[in-house]
Amino acid sequence: MSDNEAIARKRLYWHSRRGMWELDLLLVPFLEARYDQLSVEDQARYRELIAGEDQDLFVWLMRREWPEDPELRRIVKMIVEHAETTDRSRRQAL
Repeated sequence: MSDNEAIARKRLYWHSRRGMWELDLLLVPFLEARYDQLSVEDQARYRELIAGEDQDLFVWLMRREWPEDPELRRIVKMIVEHAETTDRSRRQAL
């Protein structure tokens, strides 16, 4: 990984840490486990998603509502699905 890629990754990590525990528990593990395997388009959607407001992210990731944008809805569903299928017994503290 180049220096620029490492810096970009660290920024992405810190932008995924929202300061709201529920969001951190969903976004950070998704970033660590799945982000690198996403298509370039889905990576851009993830970055777009985490640029949003915490309250919107909370409502979407808690499945109370879905984003109107179908592409954002798709990435939100990927994050929720990842959280639902992850083995939490191996989860380390954030």
